[in-house]
Amino acid sequence: MLLLLPPEPAEATTSPWEEVWEQLKHRLSAGERFWQPQTAVYLVARDRLLDARQLQSIADALTVADLNLKRVFTSRRQTAVAAATAGYSVEQQTSVTHLSPAPPQPGTPLDEPLYLQSTIRSGMEIRHGGTVVILGDVNPGGSLVAEGDILVWGRLKGLAHAGSKGNAHCRIMALHMEPTQLRIADKVARPPETPPVEYLPEVAYIGEGGIRIARAQDFARWLATQP
Repeated sequence: MLLLLPPEPAEATTSPWEEVWEQLKHRLSAGERFWQPQTAVYLVARDRLLDARQLQSIADALTVADLNLKRVFTSRRQTAVAAATAGYSVEQQTSVTHLSPAPPQPGTPLDEPLYLQSTIRSGMEIRHGGTVVILGDVNPGGSLVAEGDILVWGRLKGLAHAGSKGNAHCRIMALHMEPTQLRIADKVARPPETPPVEYLPEVAYIGEGGIRIARAQDFARWLATQP
């Protein structure tokens, strides 16, 4: 089920949060319910700014109606951060008009980086049209999908897909690289069956033969020698 919120009001008198909230409660409680129990809900917030309290209010109202908030689509960075911190899957785009946007034209600039200080738990998915920086861990079952690079300042144990629109120059970096799957552009790699003796900061990139993983300091030395 899609739950579309009205856009952010241009004036304080147009669609304030209190009015939106009352309309939402009325629609959830009025009339015969047409949905199955525990139906997943995708909240399309567009450019409306929502804080953690407002998101929790929406989630609680949906729970009472036997609905389950799963994902938040937003063009606002603050809303994306609040949703991810609360444990919801997030897709942040510069302009949220529909759920399957047309692919960007060559040379289209990436969105500004998305910074999240949060643990990405199992079942959570973060999608962003630029680089994603996570200050925390990505647990097994969690996933990051970015059109730019992915940097995890912690343990990467879930799925990471950098360059999701086909940019083969993107990279994935983590302090502790133990993913279930790595993807860069159209290349896919899985971790070795035998884990390393110790985990050091590493970088995944596309090299000869597909995705390669190097220690961060070795990669930095190699990068310095490139023209």
